[in-house]
Amino acid sequence: MARIRRRDRHGRGLRGVLAPPDVPLHRTRAEGFDDLVLQAVARLEPRWEAHLAGIEFAVEEIPPAGDAATGPVPLARLEPGSGGASADAVSRPPRIVVYRRPLIARADGDDDLGELVFEVVVEEFAHLLGVNPEDIDPGYPAED
Repeated sequence: MARIRRRDRHGRGLRGVLAPPDVPLHRTRAEGFDDLVLQAVARLEPRWEAHLAGIEFAVEEIPPAGDAATGPVPLARLEPGSGGASADAVSRPPRIVVYRRPLIARADGDDDLGELVFEVVVEEFAHLLGVNPEDIDPGYPAED
């Protein structure tokens, strides 16, 4: 039977993880961005909880190639969903997709990124409901 080596020839053990899982260093940049989207939705929940219940939120790295070819690079996409009117049709809830890399490229820092993500979520949610973003969030910056 072969002997299993648990240490190298100098008597040192294998390296473990550099940061424990509960330390913020352990989270990837993508996971941190996902948290920003969740925080943006959580900021809207106290006032809009009933409307947010049926909406899915997703994060993608970049928009599909066809979306960027028509104009400026989109920061998010709204998929209105389907009601599934016929018996064969599958019902899909509305979905707001936020694009990570375009938002990171436009932000000046982490604080600015958090506010930018919140503004994009507010804009798409307002578009879904058919109202102005100022109605969703009274602190939304007015357009000049």
